[in-house]
Amino acid sequence: MIDTALLAEFAAEDIVAHPAESAPGVWQALADRLPAPDATTGELVALVREVGRLAVPGPIAETLLVARPLLASGLEIPSGPLTYAFGDLRVRYAHPDSDSRVGPFGAAGTDHTVRVSGVLHRVPWARTAVEVVVLTRGPMGPVLLRLDPTAAILQRGANIAGEPRDTLVLNDIEVPADRVLPIGGAVPAEARTRAALARAALMAGAAQRCVELTVRHTTTREQFGRALRNFQAVKQEEAKLVEETAVVSAAVTAAATALDKGGAAAEFGTAVAKAQASESAAEITRIAHQLHGAIGFTELTPLRFATMRLWSWRDEDGAEGDWGRYLGRRVLRAGAAGLWSLLTSSGDSAGDGRRGH
Repeated sequence: MIDTALLAEFAAEDIVAHPAESAPGVWQALADRLPAPDATTGELVALVREVGRLAVPGPIAETLLVARPLLASGLEIPSGPLTYAFGDLRVRYAHPDSDSRVGPFGAAGTDHTVRVSGVLHRVPWARTAVEVVVLTRGPMGPVLLRLDPTAAILQRGANIAGEPRDTLVLNDIEVPADRVLPIGGAVPAEARTRAALARAALMAGAAQRCVELTVRHTTTREQFGRALRNFQAVKQEEAKLVEETAVVSAAVTAAATALDKGGAAAEFGTAVAKAQASESAAEITRIAHQLHGAIGFTELTPLRFATMRLWSWRDEDGAEGDWGRYLGRRVLRAGAAGLWSLLTSSGDSAGDGRRGH
């Protein structure tokens, strides 16, 4: 199992400052120490928080909290780093004769592949991953695909923290039938829930890093003969910073617990966690930079590694507005009679109120 001391070895400035280049080596060093697939969501979230706190590069959160659990629903889990994507792709049978369709979609025959076309935008760590787990629609409903990114045209991109967010262009590529899984029920919602929780957990870690660095700075930095944190205005801002970070941390912990239990509470709890993390990111980064002053904006300052990631992750896997609208629909669906139960049970009794994004 990976501990904080081991992760800290990969939080050096030269590694964190170049996430795209560093990610393959980091994964290779950590792969044998990753948690087993049967680890609880709470255990995985605790690790992902540390990844976010230390800005360790690579698709660790994407692999552990999203791709592997989704594949466990019926597809083989490959070794190596994984990532995920959601997209509106065209999935069709490779064989033109409908009577010969096989694989995941129906009766025996001769067709052992499907053909996939379309574009997947801003896929996290696509260039690093050995496979991309894609949620899309097939000929007979939602499907999961195990996609080899080398079969696609990869257009490199990045978020403002420098982490890869690549575009994959799929031009009628073949995907073996044993890498396609029809899904239904709660799986599509679970996929987006897991992605949002992974991002929120990373944000909780980065927020904690902002607190640590800010407290260190205000304790050691002096003005007018005394430490910055001895000024009342600084104390007040520090208190707000700690408060916002604690709220995010509590929401993420509650969401992880709900996901382990399953049910409607999982999506509701994750919606709260991601909405809160995205909203709090603005205040957390504002206070941290304000108390650091100009030094906090220098290119290689540790604070900037945390805040740039918070600004990037804030809008990924659903911004606060996206999840806020979902929560609003859940509240309206619950009505006055069900509101208290909705809030105190983390959403078990109020229907699913699907998001519109």
